[in-house]
Amino acid sequence: MNGSASAQALQAFRAKDMARTCTILSDLIREEFGLQASNITLGNDGYSLNSVNGFLTTPTGEEYFFKFHHEENEESTLQEFYRDEVLRDAGYPIDMPVYVSRAVGRQILLYAKRSTPRLADLCRAHDGTQADIGPVVAAQRALDALTARIYRDTFHPISGAACAAEPFHQLFHHRLTTDGTQPGARAARFFASGRTFAFPGVAVADQALLDMKWRINGTMYADTLRCMLERSMRLLSPRMLARSGGVTAHGDAHNANVWWEGAGRSLTFFDPAFAGLHIPAIMAEVKATFHNIFAHADWLYHPHDLPVDTPTHASVTPDGILDVTLAWEMNDLRRAFLDSKAELLWRPLLAHMRATGHLPADWRATIRCGLFCCPTLVMDLCAGGAGGHTPLSSLTGLAIAVMCGSEPVPPGRDVVSRFLDAIDPGN
Repeated sequence: MNGSASAQALQAFRAKDMARTCTILSDLIREEFGLQASNITLGNDGYSLNSVNGFLTTPTGEEYFFKFHHEENEESTLQEFYRDEVLRDAGYPIDMPVYVSRAVGRQILLYAKRSTPRLADLCRAHDGTQADIGPVVAAQRALDALTARIYRDTFHPISGAACAAEPFHQLFHHRLTTDGTQPGARAARFFASGRTFAFPGVAVADQALLDMKWRINGTMYADTLRCMLERSMRLLSPRMLARSGGVTAHGDAHNANVWWEGAGRSLTFFDPAFAGLHIPAIMAEVKATFHNIFAHADWLYHPHDLPVDTPTHASVTPDGILDVTLAWEMNDLRRAFLDSKAELLWRPLLAHMRATGHLPADWRATIRCGLFCCPTLVMDLCAGGAGGHTPLSSLTGLAIAVMCGSEPVPPGRDVVSRFLDAIDPGN
């Protein structure tokens, strides 16, 4: 097979050509592992934003869960994904795959099929219900405490070159810019391609939207989307992130990459597509913090499940401010997750970085940039675009992104600023 098999399969999957997707995957699995795959079932869960997963059976009856990830331009920007052994050796609970292909453009994992759910599925079933969240929260707190200990034990100074070599940057900097000097890649495609963002109550051209100030539920925010994108391009460059030191980390531990093992048992990572030994410490937990907490409920992964009567809307004031009424609020489960992250992981990590002289003065802005980039660059938030978003989920997502990326104008405070206050090692 010529070219990138993972790119071909992801393209076919996004085009809803399931037969072609299965054919490409069957050929890839046969060529890489010598296995004849039959009964390939493709997942369609909303969580696989840049990947494809599913199940297959071999003629001898073995059943596997498979997953592969593909990023734009990975052939020129990455060496390899799936360094699961570095996580195992550091002490993380990690599900080791039975088969691994690490060839760039042909990277895929096959795991023994499980009967236990992913943590993301379990948590979604708890959102908006009266279910007992105690066992889930206890498991998350245990994982946060373990992760914090491993971060401390593996913390070390890193050079700009060592930092830049990590595939992790495909999640952030490579999505922000192609040349390091101006926004490009997904940032340009999502926000500067001449489209109009249709929100409940108003429609705004993308270039105008980039330069608007935001007022959300009466609180003004200091920065425009353009400012946040440009600041992110600077602060999330490998050279700048190397200042914070490095740790051994999964890097992309959102809960769709975590198995639920049952009450009283540990959570287990899988799909370490961006794992590494030199992950910038200040960014190691950003993806898990945003995607397990702020991305819920429904708006990012399942936008069509947002209630249509949600009273989120926007208008443009005479002085050009985008005035947003946002109905989103964090539920008890996600708030418990945020409290756990703050208490058990982020504050100890930042305190250790400060004690070793690796906490940059702009640490708060750097974390904000990472949180901001999670929703804005993981998928197209423009309603009607490739991300499948609606006007309601588009406005919800961008408003949450602004809350993450910009400080509120004093005396305004919100859930993100309170979180950052709570993890400040100087407080």
